[in-house]
Amino acid sequence: MRIFSGIQPTGRKQLGNYLGAIIHYLAGQDRGEGIYCLVDLHSLTVAYDPAALREYLYDTTAILLAAGLDPSRCILFRQSDVKEHTELCWLLANVTAYGELGRMTQFKEKSAEQRDFVSAGLFFYPVLMAADILAYQTNEVPVGDDQRQHIELTRDIAQRFNARFGETFVLPEARIPEVGARIMDLQVPEKKMSTTGGTELGTVYVLDEPDVIRRKFKGAVTDSGREIVRGPGKAGITNLIEILATVRAVEPQAIEKEFAGASGYAGFKEEVGNAVADYLTTVRERYAALRPDVRALEEILAAGAEKARAISSRTVARARDRMGVGPPD
Repeated sequence: MRIFSGIQPTGRKQLGNYLGAIIHYLAGQDRGEGIYCLVDLHSLTVAYDPAALREYLYDTTAILLAAGLDPSRCILFRQSDVKEHTELCWLLANVTAYGELGRMTQFKEKSAEQRDFVSAGLFFYPVLMAADILAYQTNEVPVGDDQRQHIELTRDIAQRFNARFGETFVLPEARIPEVGARIMDLQVPEKKMSTTGGTELGTVYVLDEPDVIRRKFKGAVTDSGREIVRGPGKAGITNLIEILATVRAVEPQAIEKEFAGASGYAGFKEEVGNAVADYLTTVRERYAALRPDVRALEEILAAGAEKARAISSRTVARARDRMGVGPPD
């Protein structure tokens, strides 16, 4: 079982990143061969500051390590260090339909936000993502629900390539958690929690101090009712139930049952805030110890890139040969 996933090193990592992706990276270390990539090339598709991008990349690397990723049990690397990703991206572009890219929901949403300038890179983003995944003959991709469409496109691209040039790529499967796949903004619970597009009080960052986390949950928007149950018209309380269930590693029904006799939302919001603050304490402390040593972080990324290249180079060589590119294998 080979597992691959990429994480953008832009901005501060928030609770949605952690519960929707990072904890599943950790589980992957026990279920198969985990390959995890900091996708800095994808980060170029939106406005960014070059110096900040490097700093955020180190921040994200340290958070992943602090959370429990072990370089001796998985492969952790920086996307731009492995040139096979961009070469395979170009090869796959020629079996990707223009219309397919135009139908991508994320492209529509982000291009609407970038009215002054929409880069071709943003349009091409899903092809590079497909290359990231297919380069490693990936069986499983742990992602949030918002990436489902991109995984489906990756499968379509692989199938089209295989049909035209011969069996080359494994068809990956998305692994989307039933609970916690889409953590919502605490102030606008109809909207996904986001580093760039979320509200300040509604976005819980992994490195927030405990008191800050508790305060954000205390002020979380719920509804006019009193019952702690999921359902229509209860987006805020549903979000809090799923957050607590994920943190405690239990089913949402267990949370509903536990708080069935609650007299209101205030105590429940306090309980969730305390649970999340405690949950992230170890990560925050480990991060503080790891982040200052940039040389050590670079060594881990470089070692991971070497391992990643050993796998991806074989895949790209096979794809080139099947397409008739370069000298015969």
